[in-house]
Amino acid sequence: MAKKLTNRKPNFANNRSHALNATKKKQGLNLQKVKLENGKTVRISARELRTLKKLEAA
Repeated sequence: MAKKLTNRKPNFANNRSHALNATKKKQGLNLQKVKLENGKTVRISARELRTLKKLEAA
């Protein structure tokens, strides 16, 4: 089972119809399963994964 590692939260906004009815919608995160060097599997967001890869290369 992959452990969720990110601290980020989903975004909340309003859905608006043509009649201007407002209902709440949730835009979730782009969570990816990543296997670490020690063999553990974690779920982190795609943005965090991109940052980690950039820091590894530097």
